Amino acid sequence: MESISIIPDLKEEAAALQEQLVAWRRDFHEHPELGFQEVRTAGIVAEHLQNLGLEMSTGVGKTGVVALVEPDNLPPDAPTVMLRFDMDALPIQEENDVPYRSQVDGVMHACGHDGHTAIGMGVAQLLTRHRNQLPGRVKLVFQPAEEGLGGALAMIEDGVLDDPTPTASFGLHLWSRLPLNLVVVQPGPLWARAGKFALTVHGRGGHGAMPHETVDATLIAAQILVAWQSIVARNVNPTDTAVISVGVFQSGDAANIISEQAYLEGTYRVYKDEVADLLLGRMEEMADHISAGFGGSSRFEHLGSIPATVNAEAEAALMQGVAEQVVGPEQVTQITPMMVGEDMSEFLNRVPGCFILVGASDPAGPMHSPHHSPTFDFDERMLPTGVALLAGAAVTYLEKVAG
Repeated sequence: MESISIIPDLKEEAAALQEQLVAWRRDFHEHPELGFQEVRTAGIVAEHLQNLGLEMSTGVGKTGVVALVEPDNLPPDAPTVMLRFDMDALPIQEENDVPYRSQVDGVMHACGHDGHTAIGMGVAQLLTRHRNQLPGRVKLVFQPAEEGLGGALAMIEDGVLDDPTPTASFGLHLWSRLPLNLVVVQPGPLWARAGKFALTVHGRGGHGAMPHETVDATLIAAQILVAWQSIVARNVNPTDTAVISVGVFQSGDAANIISEQAYLEGTYRVYKDEVADLLLGRMEEMADHISAGFGGSSRFEHLGSIPATVNAEAEAALMQGVAEQVVGPEQVTQITPMMVGEDMSEFLNRVPGCFILVGASDPAGPMHSPHHSPTFDFDERMLPTGVALLAGAAVTYLEKVAG
């Protein structure tokens, strides 16, 4: 099969999809679905892939969709590359006043996954158009439940990496705080290991006027919360990076009753597993000792984590070249790794690849709200860029490995 470079064509064809990409994205934005509930979204994706004539599977990892783009008469041992797109929304009430505002109370696409899904549909359309020019297969993975619910692992357990097995993986995340179409490509760590924890504190309840007869769970939990913040400051090597954040503090339901139980829940972020072990060990130790010191008890739980997002050297170098063709060398950069978590890391740990960021902030206006904000939005002009980048990465990788 003749080796070609079609990135200029892909860039031009992706630009022509702008109106359709925006329409898809806004439809998904109006009808957001939480993790493992993406029935409508997956149905629209599946119908689009079916209309393109692609071999397709649904219900992978509960609500995921997988499709193969390949030329006719491809040898069984031809290479396969994987592209991943996440589909789920967040439990956030949208505050934007836009025509495409979420129609689902308390649910919002506040992280750009509506854009990612639209990009995936555009990639499928372009690669299908050029499928007989591909020297291998492209496995398109539309993933549910990225937002802390284990969607990547669910798809892996359902065999998404089998039959055929990809030898490289690529993905992207649009980023509302980076300038429009600035592309972050870097080898090594990009995003952190992200874990969740919970703590239940048990005391002895009683009348608010007679604290001496009680063991105040609220007071104990507050002491623990403050003490935990010393771990990063005084136990973690200053050359390492770590975050402990408590986002949930629940205790009591009446002003004049001392609570017998308190509940904390939060997240930790690290890059090194040994730092995670240190955090978790110290958090449990402090909780046990502080609780006992006040006459109570506690139960610390590690609720799991996703690995750090780490890009492979070879695939990052390949993506660097693709990005330079799509947006120009001056628009490709690197950043200090962030403490954000992303379960694309589950794929990258099994299939070497590269996960990139694409800037989506309108340079002519004020910077968009951060991700996971009720006023989150992004500049939709990045959508064709995302299509060209991932379609270009797939084609370039297959050309390279097919020789």
